[in-house]
Amino acid sequence: MFRRIGRQVASRGARWLLYPITMVLAVAAIGGGYETVREALDARAYPPPGELVDIGGHRLHLSCVGAGSPTVILEPGLGASSADMSWIAPVVARDTRVCVYDRAGRGWSDPVDEPQDADHIAADLHTLLTEAHVDGPYVLAGHSFGGLYVRDFAAQFPDQVAGLVLLDSTASRVRPSAVNAQAPTVGRVLTVVPAVAHLGVGRIIASSDYESLPPDIQAEARANASTSRQLASTLQEYREGATSVQQASALTDLGDKPLIVLTAGTGHNPTWQSAQDRLATLSTNALHRTAADTTHVSMLQDQADSAAASQAVRDVVASVRSGKPLPTR
Repeated sequence: MFRRIGRQVASRGARWLLYPITMVLAVAAIGGGYETVREALDARAYPPPGELVDIGGHRLHLSCVGAGSPTVILEPGLGASSADMSWIAPVVARDTRVCVYDRAGRGWSDPVDEPQDADHIAADLHTLLTEAHVDGPYVLAGHSFGGLYVRDFAAQFPDQVAGLVLLDSTASRVRPSAVNAQAPTVGRVLTVVPAVAHLGVGRIIASSDYESLPPDIQAEARANASTSRQLASTLQEYREGATSVQQASALTDLGDKPLIVLTAGTGHNPTWQSAQDRLATLSTNALHRTAADTTHVSMLQDQADSAAASQAVRDVVASVRSGKPLPTR
């Protein structure tokens, strides 16, 4: 192409315009080819650890370990997948059955075109558990945005919830106008993301993440996070953020079902702390704990810091089994 431009384009200015365009096309071709090959290799190298369950039009990935009741369902936050629960799941599985899953477009789950707000996500989870014959009632543990989704689940399906654990959960009231003002921008980004991700950009973004996860999970987590469907799914959930906050607020009373609100000890302002305090008022059998020296991300992804989250889940499970109030420690 460079030779043909030099020979056939008489204008020097036109040649200098076409050369950069040709370079961009060449880089795009190389990046796209590389990403296509890598995604094919990754699919073979990292098969789903669980099962793909058809919930009507698309499949969701579900993986369960351990034995006992109640079953714990772990819900990761915005931009995260089941891999982010890799420190917590095996610890909780010592006491009871625990299931992790990937929302639509995450991990090994199929993408969808419908809105990814809390109502849709909670309904998908309910259908997934029904189709996979995972019996409730459940202890639901949600991190960050995942806290919105488990609260929405508890509002929609109260009889299927035995207890809740909110791990540094999104709680503050978001003005719809503030997020709606960003919707056009996010919508435009959504149209570009798949194309950009197919050029390998997602792989570059994810290259430095997940280093604190278990060694055997790190490469798998990066591979999944690099795909266009994962990036698009994250933006879809972000775009529906204000709607999800409103939908989750439908849960106003858990009665005396055990609830632990666990807040990261660093990285938050007083407004966030106050919102966490309000979450603890949802149940008469509730505790609000602060995990000292823990950040929003390290609460899940760091082995030592995740111990507080694992213990919170185990304490709620014990309270459900015994019918006794949560321990105050």
